[in-house]
Amino acid sequence: MTGQITAAILGVALAGTILYLVRRDHLHGPFAAWWLLVATATLALGVFPSLVLWLGRVTGISYAPVLPIIIGLSLVLLRLLKLDIDRSRQERQMRRLTQKLAILEHELAELRARGTTAIETKTTPPPAP
Repeated sequence: MTGQITAAILGVALAGTILYLVRRDHLHGPFAAWWLLVATATLALGVFPSLVLWLGRVTGISYAPVLPIIIGLSLVLLRLLKLDIDRSRQERQMRRLTQKLAILEHELAELRARGTTAIETKTTPPPAP
């Protein structure tokens, strides 16, 4: 019974922490939804421990208590994969933005160079006859 209470308290505490972080704008929507799902699963497994045994029988795992560990590790690996995909996308965007900025700076320098030569030719007095 102590494990059930501990898991239930952890689920409620995790959900409360997530809601607090969202309210303080430290955690954005899609990430909060992911973590609220984890908190709900923790709470459900704490309140209904027979759910673990049932899932173990359904999946064919003979030692059912290992099932939450397998699911947890799988979810962590999926989350890490998504983070790597997002990071790769951001690095690609950063590289493209850096290249575009370099092109724009080069074009601006050319325009400034042309502009100063055009101004110099307008202000230079005509040659004496």
